[in-house]
Amino acid sequence: MPLKLTTSLRELPGVGPARAKSLEKLGLTTVESLLGYYPRSYEDRRKMSTVDAAPEGIPVCLTLTVAEAPRLSRIRKGLEVVKVRMVDDTNNLTVTFFNQSYLKDAFRIGEVYVCFGRVEGPPNRRQMTNPVCERADRVKFTGRILPVYPLTHGISNNLLAGLAQRCVEDCAGQVQEPLPHDLRQDHALSTAEFACRNIHFPADETALETARRRLIFEELFFLTCGMALLRHRRDKEAGTAFRIPPSEEFCGLLPFALTGAQRRVMEEIAADLSSGVPMNRLVQGDVGSGKTMLAAYGAWVTAQNGRQCALMAPTELLAEQHFRSLSPLLERAGLHLGLLTGSVKGKARKELYAALETGEVNLVIGTHALISEGVHFADLGLVITDEQHRFGVAQRAALAAKAKTAPHVLVMSATPIPRTLSLVIYGDLDVSVVDELPPGRSPVETYVVGEDKRQRMYNFVRKLVGEGRQAYMVCPAVEEDEDREADVKAAVAYAQTLQTEVFPDLRVGLVHGKMKSREKDAVMTAFAAGNLDVLVSTTVIEVGVDVPNAALMVVENADRFGLSQLHQLRGRVGRGKHQSYCVLVTATRNPDSRDRLRVLSKTNDGFKIAEEDLRLRGPGDFFGSRQHGLPQLAIADLAGDMRVLKEAQNAAEELLACDPGLTAPEHALLLERVRKLFADHGDMFN
Repeated sequence: MPLKLTTSLRELPGVGPARAKSLEKLGLTTVESLLGYYPRSYEDRRKMSTVDAAPEGIPVCLTLTVAEAPRLSRIRKGLEVVKVRMVDDTNNLTVTFFNQSYLKDAFRIGEVYVCFGRVEGPPNRRQMTNPVCERADRVKFTGRILPVYPLTHGISNNLLAGLAQRCVEDCAGQVQEPLPHDLRQDHALSTAEFACRNIHFPADETALETARRRLIFEELFFLTCGMALLRHRRDKEAGTAFRIPPSEEFCGLLPFALTGAQRRVMEEIAADLSSGVPMNRLVQGDVGSGKTMLAAYGAWVTAQNGRQCALMAPTELLAEQHFRSLSPLLERAGLHLGLLTGSVKGKARKELYAALETGEVNLVIGTHALISEGVHFADLGLVITDEQHRFGVAQRAALAAKAKTAPHVLVMSATPIPRTLSLVIYGDLDVSVVDELPPGRSPVETYVVGEDKRQRMYNFVRKLVGEGRQAYMVCPAVEEDEDREADVKAAVAYAQTLQTEVFPDLRVGLVHGKMKSREKDAVMTAFAAGNLDVLVSTTVIEVGVDVPNAALMVVENADRFGLSQLHQLRGRVGRGKHQSYCVLVTATRNPDSRDRLRVLSKTNDGFKIAEEDLRLRGPGDFFGSRQHGLPQLAIADLAGDMRVLKEAQNAAEELLACDPGLTAPEHALLLERVRKLFADHGDMFN
């Protein structure tokens, strides 16, 4: 019976209840889902050879005839060996299988097999161990490029490749074509059917590359269209036009003068808030550029209009920090502030809930606790999220959904991201850049040092602590690991060594991502209060921690971090009146790695560093294993597909210029696929 795209995989031969359950873990339930499950790599099984000509140690296919009946030997308990002598026109060889006793009865004298594996041994004793063998008249997985899929327990690659082969043969022609014909022609893209067949079972390298390019383009095109649709939908929404009081009134609350960049972004925020369309603005600013004051301005304008504001931060520590810095400033203007984190419990939490519901609290600062069910606002007018890449679009939407009408949204990020990428991550937002530091901030002096300068570095730590300063010492790992090189510093062991051997007279603390939130916050609070001299940490301190007295950042194994990440770490110091330093320690002798690190010693401009990081490493640094709150991509790799991304963005812009909402009948399937990609984010395109 021919298969359809909607056919359940349970109906395929070899898929019983247990295997069906394992396939579900991979997200595979129907033929269509399997066709969209792409191989992670490929094994080239096309190279044919003979017993005599087979190269040592390189896998090849041999066409062999069974010369003798297989022999089964039981070497010891748990170890069985089947040996078969096979021949071709040039020589004979012994094929050995371990713990596959059933093969004793599988091979018959005179049968011809294609065997794929490594040939070893001298000419008179050629052998293969555990090769893949298929009857020459029933070849499936030899003599071709074989897909290698991501697997789970109970699912072998042979099983998955076998299922994929059947699904491709029956259903590749049923895959619908979502890309318009003209667009495919303009960008030299294959058909959906060709891409489906050749991404799973490529005819050759060229066919595989053609299929990959088509599918990567398609996915990035859908992503760009989705972001543009969010913007289009937003532009049609009615928002509240705020009355904007004179900015001098706000500036009068501040004990310092704002920079030109801050004033420019204030004007952009004011224009958005008074436009009658909901603001959706990203404020990107380097570490220490004063973005928090812009959040304060937004909250102040919102309160002057009788509405409420919510500021969501990714950690309790950051939320508390914002609360402490904004309270004295905004309370002077008559605003009531509240703090809502996981630590606020019982009576205090109930009282805060009530104050939010009556409108008594003008600005609530908190963690994702703000999107919990018990939180109700009297009239939420502005939503601010800090360090946006820590939140998904869906979390931002969940907080905005607590407003009675579409609220204004302001997003703050200290991660400088080159424009090409910010179009992808923040495609639904208008972007402001705070590109000027407040006066009086001395640039952090940055040095790259080798292991031979370790003692001098320790002496420098001691000197600064003696002057009353504090130091961070950051490691790439939490605990020592047998699989990791011996020179990689692990925070737990390093902290112990520093406390017992290097700085026995100093107060050394430890914080890392495996600790409970409360433990982490206790250590950070102690460090902020000056009760610790040295804080050993992993990158958990990368974002937003503000300790003005910390004047030294030491990063161990600095070559293991991306430049943008190192720049974020460096931003933890230089926040007070003291000259600050960043020391990047590396044992690498690789000149390219050292040159990369020296970029940091030459500039403090986060955007320049981000551009350089993008050039050197690709954007993997900005995205890590999960694209920040973006839909999970099945095949496109934002780290490697920048050229295709730009092409897809241009194509999407052209198409959307003619059909901004993708409402034309010929784009119905395209819209459906875009919605499917964004399915995890709720129904965002209604």
